[in-house]
Amino acid sequence: MLGKVYSFLDWDGWSGERVVLRPDGTIPVARLYIDSMEGVAKLFYIANVFIFEETGKKTRERWQCGAELIGAGSPLADVELVMLALEVLKRLRLEGIELRLSHAGLIRALLARLELSPEEQTRIFDRILDGDIEALAKVKLERPELGRTLPPLLELKGKSSGFLKNLKALFAQDLPEFKPYIDDFTNIAELLEALGCDYQIDIASGRGFEYYTGVIFQVFKDEEKIGGGGRYDALIPLMGGKDIPASGFALYLDRLMNLVKPEALAKPPGQRILIRAEPEAVKEGFSAAARLREAGYMTEFYLGVQKKADFNWTLDVQTKAPLFILTDQVKRKRFEAQTINEVLAVLR
Repeated sequence: MLGKVYSFLDWDGWSGERVVLRPDGTIPVARLYIDSMEGVAKLFYIANVFIFEETGKKTRERWQCGAELIGAGSPLADVELVMLALEVLKRLRLEGIELRLSHAGLIRALLARLELSPEEQTRIFDRILDGDIEALAKVKLERPELGRTLPPLLELKGKSSGFLKNLKALFAQDLPEFKPYIDDFTNIAELLEALGCDYQIDIASGRGFEYYTGVIFQVFKDEEKIGGGGRYDALIPLMGGKDIPASGFALYLDRLMNLVKPEALAKPPGQRILIRAEPEAVKEGFSAAARLREAGYMTEFYLGVQKKADFNWTLDVQTKAPLFILTDQVKRKRFEAQTINEVLAVLR
């Protein structure tokens, strides 16, 4: 990324330091976390960024809003961010949204055999995606087994976790290092399927993967990319912090402004609800969270670290009756419900 930024010497400053125009919203958030936070943090931002653009045909300064989930490394955390991004677009009344998934771990596992630096891996991957025959020939010459694997892998597309299981069976012998990444990808895909979320698996959509380490997702409207994100577990330690997992996404405000019709949005009541779902009730938990947010409540999934005292309510989602247990953390009252409508009736 540092090779594609706008930088200059600040001669008017104290020491003539080199200054870089912010190319991304995630890095400042990561710096904030390292300097003043710990544990699990859920942060959002709205900021302008400066994109390195060589053609001169596109605006270099762009605005984006983003969300970062730092301190949680499970597939559940990745899925929560994907669903949040899609819910924002749904609340903006945008239809026909396409979700594309890739995985940086798979890409790195493939290219690691070339024994290149991370920067060179990124460059050769982008060249291959652009149809550079010389780049692909270099791969085939140095690593024949990779030359056989890479082209079909980049051309394949799927729409289910079964597709990933087939990939695992197809490439397991030539690429045993593939396994942990394909398993992680499959877990995320299965969670999305359980939530009724449509997606397209497209390994080639992982362009610009340099600081991602896990799943990469992008959202499109009429073939125009309007947002994206993924897991970047290596970024916090790279910037001098502890070994902390993290993931996030950004939506491109300039593009959304051309798509969204302004409308008045109801202000949320300010009630915060912590949702704790049994493993077999995760789908129902996400469904309940969506309904509650539609009604104006702020919800979070329990990730093992939040304190109940920081929330107005806790909602336990179970697989057996009562399906919902709602607890008022202020008045210390407990309510049982069988449907989310009954939960909403109590909250009102």
